[in-house]
Amino acid sequence: MGIKVGIIGCGSITKLRHAPEYKANPFVDEIVFYDRNPERAEALAVMFDGIIEQDVDKLLTDPMIQVISDCSSNESHHIFSTKALLNGKHVLCEKPISLTIEHAKEILDAQKKSGKKFMVDHNQRFTRAHQKAKEIIQSKELGKVLTFRTTFGHSGPEQWGINKSNSTWFFQKERSGLGVAGDLGIHKIDLLHYLLDDEMEQVSAFQGALDKVDENNEPIEVCDNIVCSLKTKKGRIGTAAFSWTYYGEEDNSTIIYCEKGIVKIYHSDQHQLEVITKDGEKVQYQLENIQTNNNQTNSGVIDAFIESIRMDQTPLVTGEDALLALKVILGIIEAAETNTVVMI
Repeated sequence: MGIKVGIIGCGSITKLRHAPEYKANPFVDEIVFYDRNPERAEALAVMFDGIIEQDVDKLLTDPMIQVISDCSSNESHHIFSTKALLNGKHVLCEKPISLTIEHAKEILDAQKKSGKKFMVDHNQRFTRAHQKAKEIIQSKELGKVLTFRTTFGHSGPEQWGINKSNSTWFFQKERSGLGVAGDLGIHKIDLLHYLLDDEMEQVSAFQGALDKVDENNEPIEVCDNIVCSLKTKKGRIGTAAFSWTYYGEEDNSTIIYCEKGIVKIYHSDQHQLEVITKDGEKVQYQLENIQTNNNQTNSGVIDAFIESIRMDQTPLVTGEDALLALKVILGIIEAAETNTVVMI
């Protein structure tokens, strides 16, 4: 008997990542789709040979469903993920884990109570270039990490969202909450925690709604750009820029500067990873290209999640990891709003 999966929310992330990756996974038998908008669920059920459920509570309590993907919008994660866990389901939740620390803790408590697997889709940990970079950094062949910089920007969620318009929920304060920081920034904070085996401790930032407008041509209620300075517990310092206004080309690059050289990740199209040593020697790796909104490849997230359930292993991104990244993003937004340096 294979695994039966329920997916809550049938937007772009479900259509382009979750559904095709479950469909391709040999251990998954059936997908059940739910969306507040039944036509969306219907369309994906047809596309991926699944079935639909019109009542979310039925989906969450169905004893035949073992796994739930929570692809609802940010403000609902704590509701659906918590209920799913307490109903004995393993849960894969989209990022951010939630919009507040209290809500994130509700999910973590439910996970402890249920003993089920809970993973958050911080998919940057899964790319081969990032995994190889972590190996190189951990091996200490380049000595200690001193500084870093990272960026994640593209032309905005209205290009990618299901309705391809400025009415996207990503632009609405009560649903998106954190703007580009919660959409793109949180991925990179989680990645830095992972690569550096460290945690952000102090942050400062500037933010703005510099260019995006909503469906009424008003500036959006959340930031479309945020630029931060970061200091870690181990004393490394660096910068991060997150943007929805990189018009022309996506940028998903990270550079780690060590005592004996530099690690460049997704900096060049030809070589996803480059190591440049102090004396100028270059080692270039050709690994897979990172997913972009225009180039959807298997993220590895679904396969890793199903594997953690089958093998009873801790998922690669735990709820605790996701809560840490959320705390940093909330700190960054607070720093930008108050013009202060914030301790996480």
